[in-house]
Amino acid sequence: MRTFENQVQLVKYEVLKEVARLTFQDQLEALYVRIPNVVNPGPEPRFRCCIHHERAVTKERIKMAMGGTPAIPGVVEVLDAACDQCPVSRYKVTESCRGCLAHRCQAACPVGAIQVLQGKAMIDESKCVECGRCQSACPYNAIVDTLRPCMKACPVEALSINAQKKAVIDYKKCIQCGACVYNCPFGAIQDKSEIVPIIRKLMAARQPGAPQVYAVIAPAFASQFNYANLGQIITGIKRLGFRDVVEAALGADLVAVHEAGELLSHLEHHRYMTSSCCPAFVDFIHKKHPQVLENVSGTVSPMIAASKLIKAVDPAAVTVFIGPCIAKKAEKALPELAGITDYVMTFEELISLLDAREIRLEELPESPMNNASYYGRIFAGAGGLSKAVVATALKLTPASDVKVVAVAGDGIKACDKLLKLAKANRLEGNFIEGMACEGGCIKGPVALHHGAKDLKALEAYAKLALEEDAIAATRIFDDVEIALGRKLEKRVG
Repeated sequence: MRTFENQVQLVKYEVLKEVARLTFQDQLEALYVRIPNVVNPGPEPRFRCCIHHERAVTKERIKMAMGGTPAIPGVVEVLDAACDQCPVSRYKVTESCRGCLAHRCQAACPVGAIQVLQGKAMIDESKCVECGRCQSACPYNAIVDTLRPCMKACPVEALSINAQKKAVIDYKKCIQCGACVYNCPFGAIQDKSEIVPIIRKLMAARQPGAPQVYAVIAPAFASQFNYANLGQIITGIKRLGFRDVVEAALGADLVAVHEAGELLSHLEHHRYMTSSCCPAFVDFIHKKHPQVLENVSGTVSPMIAASKLIKAVDPAAVTVFIGPCIAKKAEKALPELAGITDYVMTFEELISLLDAREIRLEELPESPMNNASYYGRIFAGAGGLSKAVVATALKLTPASDVKVVAVAGDGIKACDKLLKLAKANRLEGNFIEGMACEGGCIKGPVALHHGAKDLKALEAYAKLALEEDAIAATRIFDDVEIALGRKLEKRVG
C-alpha cells in the first residue's frame, strides 16, 4: 500500500494526479475550475487559514504541473501564495535569557539593534542585519537562529527574502539541485512538470506509424516502490503506453567504460579528473570553480547515454527519463545535449500518472529487466560511481602504472571541500565523484521517500544483475555508433 513521506508530497501528488487524469481525458480546459474544488473541497481548510487560500495555492501548483512560468529560467519556482508562513525575523531572544550584567549580546551588535528592557534582551527587527554576532556572544545560548529552511538547505546561498518576506531564487547562483524543494515545510518551492506533453506523446503513440515513447528509469527506483516488485513497476510503466523500459543503469555501464578510459588518458597529463554524471555538481563547478573545468570528465551522464542508445536503434524515438532528480530537467535542456532526452519525469509524477490511469502495480504480472550490471546499478548510491569507474579502469589496463584512487564528494559541501583541496594540490586521490545529494541519487529531492533501508534495496537490486561488470554489460554494443562525450565550456550567466 502506498504511503506518503509527508503532507507536502501528498498535496503535490493530488494536483499532479488530477492534471494527469484530465490530460488523459483531453479535458484540460476545465482544470483551473475543477481541480481546486476536488483537492480542496471545503468548507473547512485542511492546512491553511481558509479554503480560499488553499485553493489559491492549488492553482499555483496546477500552473507548475502545466510547465510553470516560461519566463523564469530555472526548473524550480517559488509559489507566491504558498510562501507566507515562515518567521519574518531571523534571530529571536528566548525565555532562556537570564538578563545578565555583562550584556555581551548588546556589545556584540554592530548596529545597536539590541536593548535590555526589564532585565531581558530584545532585538529591534527594524535595525537587525542578521549578522548573528549576538547569538555567538550569548553565554546562555538564549538567542536562536530561525533561518528559513529553504535558505538553510541551499548549498550555494541562492535564496534570499524580498521586501514582502517571500523567498527569492537567484538563478545565477542556483544549481537546480532541488534541496530547497525538499526542505520547504509548506511546499512553497516546486519543480516545473512536463507530464502534460509526456501524456500527449503517449496518447499519440497509439496511432499507427507514430513515434514510440521509451522510458529510461533511474536505478533509484529499486528503493522507491516498497509495495510492489521491481518487475511489476516495469509492467506498470508499459501499461501507461511506453514501448519499452530501459535501465539508466545500462547507460551507467556505458559511462563507466567510457569514463574509465578517459580517466586513464587524462591522468597522463593532469593530476586528477572529476565525474560528470550529476548535473547539479557540474553546474556547481561552472558557477563556483570554473578553473576546474579542464579536469571535468567530458563523458555524458547515464541518462544521456541511455537516450542516445535508444535513438541509435530507433531514431524517431521519444525518450523520457524517470528518476528522483530535479537537476535532470535542467540537464536535458543544455544546448550541447538538447534533443537527446526529450522529457524528464520524477517518481512523484510517475505515481500520479499510474494512479490517474488506475494502474495498481501490486496486482500486475512482472516484466523482466536484465540489461545492466551490478556496477551500473549502484551508481544511484554515494560512492557507487567511484566503485564502477575504479573497477572498470583496473579491468581495462590491469598492468597499468596509473593507479586510480577515488574520493567521493557526498553532497555539495563535501564536493566544494574536495575541489578546493584539488586546486591547492592537496587532494588524496585522482578521481573525484561529485554528488549534489547527500547519500547519492536515491536521496534525490523528488524521491518518494528517504528511508534508512534505501541502500539495502539498491544493493539487493544490483545483485540481481546477470552481467558481471560494465564491460560485460556493454560488449554487445561494440558495433553501435554512440557518442558518449560532450564538450564542456564555461557558461555565461
